[in-house]
Amino acid sequence: MEYQVGEIVKLKKAHPCGSQEWEILRVGADFRLKCEGCGHQIMVPRKLVEKNTRGLRKKA
Repeated sequence: MEYQVGEIVKLKKAHPCGSQEWEILRVGADFRLKCEGCGHQIMVPRKLVEKNTRGLRKKA
């Protein structure tokens, strides 16, 4: 799957704030993701993102 900065990815597990959607801020060996619910930012290995992706869409 092709990931690009600015897209919204829906992951399998929800963030503690309740949101399952994350904005991609950086792509590489690790992804920087920003929670669409609370704005929290995390770094996640590419392998985990690819495994847990349930949907991908462009930001509105």
